Amino acid sequence: MARSSFLSRPVTIIAILLLQIIPIILFPTYVFTPTSQVWWLPAILVICVLVADFQLIVRRSASVNPWLLIGFAQGFNVISRLMMVWPNATVTTEAGTAVNWIYVVLTIISIVASWWLLIYTEKPEIREGLLRA
Repeated sequence: MARSSFLSRPVTIIAILLLQIIPIILFPTYVFTPTSQVWWLPAILVICVLVADFQLIVRRSASVNPWLLIGFAQGFNVISRLMMVWPNATVTTEAGTAVNWIYVVLTIISIVASWWLLIYTEKPEIREGLLRA
């Protein structure tokens, strides 16, 4: 019997599934104010991820649907970040226009993490890993 890698162990898979909301909510704090028009998108994507996590971790669903929901949420996170980076990459102050480095760096980190999660959750040994537990 082949030894499973650290990333395909059920405990590791569950931890990664629970932590996958981090790239979705990785925004500067001003995004989460009630006057912002951006906060609802991460909220909806987090709900999608939590529903999928519940199906996979608690109900131990063998269906592919929760995995597809995770793929949708992480993929939509990447797409929405790419669409939002241009209008939010600069900030205008009294001194002029400057690069909003915090937003740009958090966007890059979020895109890379979501991209990794998309690849990770598509592997058969990861999807089967929860069924072994």
